[in-house]
Formats: sequence, structure tokens, C-alpha cells
Amino acid sequence: MSSSDRRRALGAIAALGALALGGCGFQLRRPQKPSFERIALVGFKPKSTLAAALRRALEPDVRIVDVPAAAQVILQVTEDKREKSVVASTSAAQVREFEIRVRLHFSAHTPDGRELIAPTELLREEDLSYSETAALAKQFEEADLYRDMENDIVIQVMRRLAAIRL
Repeated sequence: MSSSDRRRALGAIAALGALALGGCGFQLRRPQKPSFERIALVGFKPKSTLAAALRRALEPDVRIVDVPAAAQVILQVTEDKREKSVVASTSAAQVREFEIRVRLHFSAHTPDGRELIAPTELLREEDLSYSETAALAKQFEEADLYRDMENDIVIQVMRRLAAIRL
């Protein structure tokens, strides 16, 4: 059997496998759509990157309104915070490692006050090594870590919002 025949045979087997998976109803997991159409985001800081990421995640399926009374669900944020603390330093007081955190306290309720999600805290933390010789690279790494942690929190909030049944 030549190499081109072998490739064709493997391609045919792969195609048959894909057809079999599709035929049995297999699908990749998709995010659930929320059961509501309008939401108000209340309590975020004015230029919160977490709020911006949440808006991007919500906008395909849900309209974000500015007036809470016009919303079906009100997402009330009591704390939206980035934190950074020194974990390790040298004897010369040079920082070697930071711990960075993204913290979100929130709840959800209807305009008439019915609680949909009890007060919840979501916290993500990561360790970040530091070197003065690579300060700019570490600054970019820190920004990437913050963005990844915020995206993870947005996914968790979206799962909780998708579980709401009005």
C-alpha cells in the first residue's frame, strides 16, 4: 500500500468517524442562553474592565438597559476589585513574587426585589514572579493574567445568569 493510498484510507476513516459522531447527536458544549431579555448592570466602577467583558458576553443574547426598572434582572455589584500583594522578596527588599487577585461580589434580583442569586463572591488568584530586569515583560504578563482571570469570572457569572428561571 503506497503512502497516498494510506492517506486516503485514513481520511476516509476520519470522515466516517465524524459522520458517526454527528449522527449520534454529539455536539460540543455550548453556553446556555439566559431566560431573560433585559438586564441592568448596577454598581460597577465607571471604567471597569470586568463590566466591559461582561457586557460583551451578554450582548449577543440579552439587551443591557441603563434603567433598572426597565430590566427583568438587575445584577447588583457590591465589589469589583483588582488586588496585588507581595508574596516573596529578597533580603535586599527586592520583590520576587506577587499574588494578584480579581474579586467580584454580586447578587441578582428582579426590579420588585425578588432574589434570583444570593450575594456571591467570586475570587481568582494567581502568582506572578517578578524580575527588575524584565519589568516591561512582567507588566504585560500581569495585564494578560488579569484579563484571563476576569474572563474566567465572566464565564462563571454567565453560568449563574443562565440558571435563572423567571
